[in-house]
Amino acid sequence: MRKPVAISLFSGAGGLDYGFEAAGFRTAVALELDPRCLETLGASRPWPVIGQDIAQVPTSEVLRIAGLKVGKADILIGGPPCQPFSKAGFWVTGQARRLDDPRASTLDHYLRILAEAQPKTFLLENVEGLGFRGKDEGLHLIREALLTINAKVGTNYTASVAVLNAADYGVPQLRRRLFIVGARDGTPFRFPEPTHADPTSVARATNSDRWRTAWDALHDLPEPNDPGLRMQGKWAGLMPSIPEGQNYLWHTERGGGEPLFGWRRRFWSFLLKLAKDQPSWTLAAQPGPATGPFHWSGRRLSVQEMMRLQTFPGDVRIAGSHADAQRQLGNAVPSLMAEVLARAVRQQILRLPLIGEEPRLAVRTAPIPVPLPIVAAQVPIAYHPLRGQHEAHPGTGKGYGAVARPQRPGSLVAAE
Repeated sequence: MRKPVAISLFSGAGGLDYGFEAAGFRTAVALELDPRCLETLGASRPWPVIGQDIAQVPTSEVLRIAGLKVGKADILIGGPPCQPFSKAGFWVTGQARRLDDPRASTLDHYLRILAEAQPKTFLLENVEGLGFRGKDEGLHLIREALLTINAKVGTNYTASVAVLNAADYGVPQLRRRLFIVGARDGTPFRFPEPTHADPTSVARATNSDRWRTAWDALHDLPEPNDPGLRMQGKWAGLMPSIPEGQNYLWHTERGGGEPLFGWRRRFWSFLLKLAKDQPSWTLAAQPGPATGPFHWSGRRLSVQEMMRLQTFPGDVRIAGSHADAQRQLGNAVPSLMAEVLARAVRQQILRLPLIGEEPRLAVRTAPIPVPLPIVAAQVPIAYHPLRGQHEAHPGTGKGYGAVARPQRPGSLVAAE
């Protein structure tokens, strides 16, 4: 059976690549700049890797190292850095820099290699903010670029776009990302229907399997003996008082704890704790000392636990410190999500048979019943001075110390 080949850009720690590998693809070349990610890729797979800035790498060099001619790659995959379109940029100022951000040029280089390599299909991953209504200039750029490519070289690339929640496809993590898939010959692509659902939803009551939970992913792992996983900082003593599945909102006037904070005055991930019977929340790439999700026991997640929640293959070796691993894994696409999409591309566009009846990286239901939640502790005396009335957040781009600053002629945006 022919093994389709992929060119991988912005490969990171390999989340997309491992999923395509599980679906029977071969990574002919990976391009990545980050030194730690390069170590991870080198320690985990024998793929040819280009460790340079994509802006300095001509497409001819990518094809040479991959051993491919123009038009012979089956797929181009990659997730250009997403910070310019990140939802987090809206929380403080009400907007993100988007195409005005120099980092958005990575999108241009992805499109440049697409135009010059002319693969049979492509997959591009990004944060859902790339497609926010009224702020979707990134999507417009991609669609216009495809029209230009088609007119210049005679292809018929189209863009099928969807925002998918990884939990709906069996990943034990609530993680929403935007995916764009297109075929060189114009073959339409249908994104796979969800296979899993919230057990309390209508979808779960019909044909879908239930969401996979943190317990499903982590139940068989031993408790790590690593003092470095203990929570540090001024809020460490408050964590035991947060129930499983809750965050700092528990300790607001609208929560069930003490009135220590104002409603929505913090990021959602502040003091966020996993619940064993629910999927994890999105893993952060660069968390602060009080940024979760934390383990239900109140400590930081181990590297192995984060790998499980990201559905990485068990033989992958993440290079560097815990912080290095968190950054690599937090930036990655869950490999099972990638495998689901790779199987759909394989079947619909490449007309190749599937390998196995279900994804190889699928997470099974834990055979051990979910233990009862850990009982939350009382708020320590040290935090009692925080008790009192706290104002709720007034809205996006407004808040403590908000200062009006001009963004463009005739426009003012309030910043924290």
